[in-house]
Amino acid sequence: MKTIHRNLIIGMVVGAALQAPQLALAEPFVGSEGPAVFVMTNNAEANEVIAFQRSEIGTLLNPSHFRTGGRGSGGTVDPLASQGSLTISADKAWLFAANAGSGTVSVFRVDGSRLELSDQVATGGSEPNAVAAHGALVYVLNTAGSSSVVGFRLQDGKLHRIPGSLRLLSENGANSGSVAFSPDGHFLAVTEKATNLIDVFRVLADGTLSSIKSSPSAGPGAFAVGFAPNGTAIVSETGSSAPNSSAISSYAVNPDGSLKPISVSVPTLGNANCWNAVTPNGRFVYGSNAGSSTIAGFTLGATGTLTSLPGTVVGVNATGSGNLDITVSADGKFLYSLNAASGAIGMFAIQADGTLINLGATGGLPASAGLNGIAAD
Repeated sequence: MKTIHRNLIIGMVVGAALQAPQLALAEPFVGSEGPAVFVMTNNAEANEVIAFQRSEIGTLLNPSHFRTGGRGSGGTVDPLASQGSLTISADKAWLFAANAGSGTVSVFRVDGSRLELSDQVATGGSEPNAVAAHGALVYVLNTAGSSSVVGFRLQDGKLHRIPGSLRLLSENGANSGSVAFSPDGHFLAVTEKATNLIDVFRVLADGTLSSIKSSPSAGPGAFAVGFAPNGTAIVSETGSSAPNSSAISSYAVNPDGSLKPISVSVPTLGNANCWNAVTPNGRFVYGSNAGSSTIAGFTLGATGTLTSLPGTVVGVNATGSGNLDITVSADGKFLYSLNAASGAIGMFAIQADGTLINLGATGGLPASAGLNGIAAD
């Protein structure tokens, strides 16, 4: 969406041919069995996942590169304009990477910071930019052309397309931004940035989807949807063209797939809030204000209400970082932001009250070179 990228650019200025699957290891195992953080280069010639070992205090060490076997889209800052282009399974055993340039999705086995390329398959659409997984069920979002989602089953590290699983979004060029399963696996949600709609599909017994149920976003600029453990849908909103108009909303999903707003457009006090992450215990929600280089924090109530943490902004990256997608470690102790403009990963320790302690940034990534996607185990 032009408004999103205009806000991102303004905020940073003001602040400062399908390849065959490679089934062998992308490179020798050099990582450890400990926890890790993963980012994707989205390189147009040869897409890669970079794996970092995570220390006990949350800092990132010893990056290792693993090729996906596909091609990214290339570009500068946020070319995919999505959340979830790199997704890790709930059991942390599998990592999925969208190869937008080659129209494929790759699967890696995960062993700490060690990855093994297990499969790469065509998505049946154009420019895949997000992946969602629930158990053995995997859905990929194709954002270009006839915008669609398509389903696969994961078996022994291989993806098998589910017959009849492709579903179109509300219109061509919907400019979709994210795809996510509800915690119980009963629903699949998609955001459409061009139409400001949130699409929900019921997941049927055979793994296919029901017909689409579209609901208007409660606020302007719906970008990404995620789910809290209690089933609450969390949607990031870039807001209007006014400064610091970004917000975040929460919804209950009705049995028919329609959405009931709970907290509407709670301000994030920043620009270009496009991404969100929820702690594993469901207590806290964080939003990434890419145009302001900040992280906003909220508590999540049992009924899905969002309440700003004191001051709202609980984390600050260096000016001009361009922090895109964010992720929370599986143990709930750390938050990481992919700072695509500066070529770094912002590192924060999550405190018991939800506030963040800045641990600095790990650099060495290509700056303004198309980085997209971050995940942690």
